[in-house]
Parts: sequence; structure tokens; C-alpha cells
Amino acid sequence: MTILLVCSSGGHFKALQQLHPFWENQERVWVTFRTKTTEAALIEEKVYWAYSPTNRNLPNLLRNLLLAGKLIIKIKPKVIISTGAGVAVPFLILGKLLGSKTVFIESVTRINTLSLSAKLVLPFLSVLYVQWPQLQVRYPQAELVIPQEVLDF
Repeated sequence: MTILLVCSSGGHFKALQQLHPFWENQERVWVTFRTKTTEAALIEEKVYWAYSPTNRNLPNLLRNLLLAGKLIIKIKPKVIISTGAGVAVPFLILGKLLGSKTVFIESVTRINTLSLSAKLVLPFLSVLYVQWPQLQVRYPQAELVIPQEVLDF
């Protein structure tokens, strides 16, 4: 099974890295932004660098849409997993349309409402995970996951 891991840099990247028990034994490909942190962390991983910034940047949206189409057709991922943000949108939409399962894990910082990225991709998701009960109440199609740090507290 090939997994496509798509995220922005920073906290979104860290959140997806923390899921390594799930993806570490799977064939995987990363899509994220090139930073010193992502370059260092992904040195032994297969990675494609997305175009940044994504907020209100139509040229980069189109570049990332083309990258998504090219990679999804080439890789044929069984699952596309993202923690956000804007870079996730073209990958999750095209992925769903091209037959991949699509998973979005909403940030723990989103307590009462979904992020813009999650709202945009919601109709194209196989699974939406949220980390707060009140968010699941508002979006009943979402599945609730409780971060391990909360359980260990």
C-alpha cells in the first residue's frame, strides 16, 4: 500500500510526523514545503516539494494542482493523509476523484470550527478526524480521536 503524506511545514508537518507508528512500515511519499527542518527530517524519505505560499496565491495553487495530478497518476496512492493546510486541498480533491482514500486530520487547535482547508475538502474526504468532542458534535460525520498527550496527562 502506498501512502501519500501531504502537509504544510511547521506544526502540520510535526503532527504528521507524530503518526509514524502508522506509516513507518508502509511505502510512502511525502509532499511538503522545503524548509531546513523538512529537508533534515526527510533526508531518507521520498519527497516532492510543494509550492509555497498557498494562501491567496493563485499561481501556487495551480502549480500544486498540477503537481497533485502528476503525482497521484504516477504513484497511485491507496491513501492520501493530510494534517493541512492549504497545500492539502488540491491533493485531497484530485486524490478522491482519482480513486484514493482521503484522510484529513484536523489540528488540535481547531476546537469549535473546522479550518478553511478542512471545509474545502470535506465533500472529498473518506475520513475526517477531529480532536475535540464539540467539533465532532458540529460535524457528526467526523471521527473523534483523542491525542495521546491528553491521555498521558
